[in-house]
Amino acid sequence: MQTQARETYLECEKPYIYWLLIVVAGWFGAYTFILRGGVFCNAQTANVVLFAIALGSGEWKRALYLLLPISAYFFGAFLSEFLGKSVRRLRLLRWDTLLIGIEAAVVFALGCLPATAPDQICQIALNFICSMQFNTFRQVKGIPAATTFVTNHIRQVGANAAKFLRHHDRESGKRLALHGTMIGCFALGTVLCTLCIRFAGYRAIWGAAALLLAVFLRLCYADRVLEQDKWEQVPHGH
Repeated sequence: MQTQARETYLECEKPYIYWLLIVVAGWFGAYTFILRGGVFCNAQTANVVLFAIALGSGEWKRALYLLLPISAYFFGAFLSEFLGKSVRRLRLLRWDTLLIGIEAAVVFALGCLPATAPDQICQIALNFICSMQFNTFRQVKGIPAATTFVTNHIRQVGANAAKFLRHHDRESGKRLALHGTMIGCFALGTVLCTLCIRFAGYRAIWGAAALLLAVFLRLCYADRVLEQDKWEQVPHGH
């Protein structure tokens, strides 16, 4: 029964895919903070707080400016939800696969921008693709997991550590290991990007593009070869 259950998961739900994607998210965080405006583009909580502060302070231009990344995140989620099933019906590539290919192309293009390019170009582009990725990759082997930020992973580590210590159950230990690994991979991506920036400067983001390309090629192989008979199967959480 357990073997059959494992086989029901698609390639896009495998742990290594999530590990690579959250390494990329950590890479994005370091890149935008160090080189592109001192901000984080993986999530929008801080931008919503700043937007509300701007409204309260009567800083209307700043409030309007902050609507740009928030809107980009909104439309990223909208578009990924709208296109997901339509793309799968074509039976060429799954939306999950196509999205990673789009991300790789966008990130490569961002690395081609000169240092003098407005930081907002990079910020809004990453807001958009991170939103699509967050909405698309939802569960790793049935366990809810985000690939763009670690807030929930930190909470899950704390909660599952308490459950494991109290009950010593296998499921809590499994979840504890998964969420802990996701945090570690995010931190790894941040460290790698920071090191690459020393040598490659604004081109350092190409390291994230290389990782995305590797994920894209693997998912392409799964769609066209390994999972040709599973087009009707939908990733868990959708």
